[in-house]
Amino acid sequence: MSHPGAISRKRLHSLEGHLKQENPILLQVVKGFRQLDRVGQRMGILTNGESFSSRIPWWPLISVLGTFSSGKSTFINHYLGETLQRTGNQAVDDKFTVMSFSSNDASQTLPGVALDADPRFPFYQMSRNLEQETLGEGQRIDAYLQLKTTKSERLRGKILIDSPGFDADAQRTSTLQIIDHIINLSDLVLVFFDARHPESGAMRDTLQHLVGNTIHRSDSGKFLYILNQLDTTAREDNPEEVVGAWQRALAEQGLTAGRFYAIYNPDCAVPIEDEHLRNRFERKRDHDLGEIHQRMHQVESERAYRIVASLEKISRDIFDEVVPETTKLLARWRRRTLITEAVLIALFIAALGTLSVQLGYWSGFTFSAPWLSSLGSNPAYLYTAAGIGAGLLTANHFLCRRFARRSLLRRLQKTAAPPRVAAAFARSTRWWRSLLNRNPAGWGFRSKHSLNQILDNTDHFVQSLNDQFANPSGTGVASVTAAVPSDAAPMPTGEVPHIRTVA
Repeated sequence: MSHPGAISRKRLHSLEGHLKQENPILLQVVKGFRQLDRVGQRMGILTNGESFSSRIPWWPLISVLGTFSSGKSTFINHYLGETLQRTGNQAVDDKFTVMSFSSNDASQTLPGVALDADPRFPFYQMSRNLEQETLGEGQRIDAYLQLKTTKSERLRGKILIDSPGFDADAQRTSTLQIIDHIINLSDLVLVFFDARHPESGAMRDTLQHLVGNTIHRSDSGKFLYILNQLDTTAREDNPEEVVGAWQRALAEQGLTAGRFYAIYNPDCAVPIEDEHLRNRFERKRDHDLGEIHQRMHQVESERAYRIVASLEKISRDIFDEVVPETTKLLARWRRRTLITEAVLIALFIAALGTLSVQLGYWSGFTFSAPWLSSLGSNPAYLYTAAGIGAGLLTANHFLCRRFARRSLLRRLQKTAAPPRVAAAFARSTRWWRSLLNRNPAGWGFRSKHSLNQILDNTDHFVQSLNDQFANPSGTGVASVTAAVPSDAAPMPTGEVPHIRTVA
């Protein structure tokens, strides 16, 4: 198996070749990640060869979530213009399905290991995360994930993820872990509800996990809440009541603002005989579907902002969280080491004193051991005794350092401390580091300067993206890409590269 460092370097090189043609602004962001990686490696947050860039998807990512039989797969098939996903009233797809563009005419379905072993996709090394959550689940990665390819032009340049229904999966803990993972990575999240069951009881799990946990997110604008299969309410002619009940259920979870849509699939709609009613439903459907498709089309530009934001967030996390928390931990480690060392030395001296009294080496307050005179008359004995004493003190010191280090690391694990803080602390307390060094390992002028430079550059990246997409200056995008070297060898946009699966 390839070394993770070699994979990360190859991935960065591939990204640079791809972005030279596709988006030269993001090419500069890759260089920012290289600079950030060097800081992370010096501080021990990353191992040599790893990259922060491998922890985010560089392709635009749309995820589709919701309860089973809420019409997610039908919506996806209609959007792609082909029947890629199975549909039905039961939980027909119980896996997370990553859909990506391919130039092959025939669609392919690949096992979950194709995603788990490929750092270019958003589920890279997901088996390791599942194994940490539930012992043995990491070996069952194919039961959770699959990759499907399609020639649909609507997926060129982006990735779409379909999820199993929340209430259709017996592996609930692992499923919710994966859902949290893709929510964090996605540029757009479509949350589907079933108009046939709009009451809060039927979708309580979805509401609690998706709505209740996301309303306070800084990226809450990427969530679209969709009441699907609205055509089933046409016979009662009460779509407003159905939508109202649904929105009240969302409001009970604290969601009072956001993008709400009510749609149905025109390919498999319930026939509406009343022409006036049919036209009314179709106008609502076409309007909302148009807005949803427009947001899906815009994810490529949103992706660029998301990647820049990721670069800024990691940099600020190091500044605002990793360094201060690691510095506090180092102070606690230093105090714990010194106190433990003093206690052990005091206990050792007390034990020696007790032993010397029992051996009769004291005459009142005078120490008169029989070997004391020979030790003072022979320098070699004196040097040997001094060496043994120094060795014992040194061994005691490093024993206390190690004990304090391990106890604090165990505490960090129990309190679920951020992994970056734990990694930085572990690096800063290696045996060769001085106990008196108050700064985390790798944190000095060079690292501070690098992070400040990255944060300054992220502002320029955002301004450049604004010029490229908002185009306030009136110049075309062609003027941005004109400066790109012509000898670039990019990967075709949206093309699924050859995937090496691991048995």
